Amino acid sequence: MRTKAMNEVTLQFPSRSANEGFARSAAACFAAQMDPTLNELEDIKTAVSEAVTNAIVHAYPEDIGQVQMKLRICAENVLEITVRDHGRGIPDVEKARQPMFTTGGEERSGMGFTIMESFMDRLTVRSQPGRGTTVVMRKRLAPRMKAVK
Repeated sequence: MRTKAMNEVTLQFPSRSANEGFARSAAACFAAQMDPTLNELEDIKTAVSEAVTNAIVHAYPEDIGQVQMKLRICAENVLEITVRDHGRGIPDVEKARQPMFTTGGEERSGMGFTIMESFMDRLTVRSQPGRGTTVVMRKRLAPRMKAVK
């Protein structure tokens, strides 16, 4: 069941490494309207960085493809972030979610999904080989007290 969003934005960009910083900043700017703490904002930026980097590095290792990021503000102060690609896909999602597993070579830590999971409240990964991967992350932000005038 899909939750109705109070606000949302969808961005699409080429899978160039320079766009990871753009996605990270865009997510932080969008989340700012929810009045997050600095720690919450850093958690969001880190999770987005991992999800987008995975799409750039693993979905399109040989060429440039498209990455889509959707940001949604849902009820109960929940931020939902979806990062989707139409690249190689993941043959075994459960194996890919294990710490230290990587298909990206020695320079990759294999901790992307583990990091996303640790910084967000919920992580869902759907993938089909040859069709792409969709990562959905949700984080409930702490409500803030409004100043009394």
